[in-house]
Amino acid sequence: MTNCKRYKVAAIDLGTVSSRLVLAQVEGGAIVESSKHTEIADLGEGVDATGRFCEAAVERVLAACRMFVDEARAFGAVCVCTTCTSAARDASNAALLLDGLRELGLKPQVIPGEVEARLTFFGVAHDFAGERIIVADSGGGSTELATGVYAPERGVFALEGTRSLDIGCRRVTERFFSALPPADGELAAAAAWAGEQFAAYFEGLPVDFERAERLVAVGGTVTTLVALVHELEPYDSSFVHLRELSLEQVSAAIERMSALDVTGIAALPGVQPKRAGVILAGAW
Repeated sequence: MTNCKRYKVAAIDLGTVSSRLVLAQVEGGAIVESSKHTEIADLGEGVDATGRFCEAAVERVLAACRMFVDEARAFGAVCVCTTCTSAARDASNAALLLDGLRELGLKPQVIPGEVEARLTFFGVAHDFAGERIIVADSGGGSTELATGVYAPERGVFALEGTRSLDIGCRRVTERFFSALPPADGELAAAAAWAGEQFAAYFEGLPVDFERAERLVAVGGTVTTLVALVHELEPYDSSFVHLRELSLEQVSAAIERMSALDVTGIAALPGVQPKRAGVILAGAW
């Protein structure tokens, strides 16, 4: 494969909420063309409470992966990388998923949280060369944090402070919200719980740690927030990419959603109906 001038690869990422496929043409170590396919399959349904996958959730993910495998084959991918993250790390019966993926001809890898944080940083840092950034990948079961600088002139990533926290939109929703809209005190309880973990991360950094210049957020929660704030219909990934959100815009979106039930949130312009049940917890 390394002898090819240009080759095709596929990557499948199975998160707690979303299952994603990327098809890419690579040349000289860089992606020159790519396309994406996302299915909201809710793999992590019930995992925080039970510590186990439910069979229906696993079947939803495997159904998505069957489509992904067909697409990768039609694309002509020479290899398919399949990674599993927070939900697969937590589930005691993860073999139910992993065995099903192997039956599809895939070779799944359950990656540690800190590896996930590093991979996310490497994927983001090229857009912020020379800047000290903190990258936050807010998922369904966990949030990965990584701080550092990419120096392109030397081809070096100076990366420190990588951590995976058990904070995610699916986990928070199931742990703290009895229903939507949340009952009195539930939002505050969720915020206090998450705040303690985030505070511990920053307090654990070295005393001479240099403050990051920019927070870069990735994942379905923040892209949905951009779509919600700007009422994107249909969704436009080129508009969302590198779009800035102010704290005031995020706070206004939270206030808007916090008075609505799932049906009301799903009806908001820019919100995918399948993400409506967890987006408030992710935004908060």
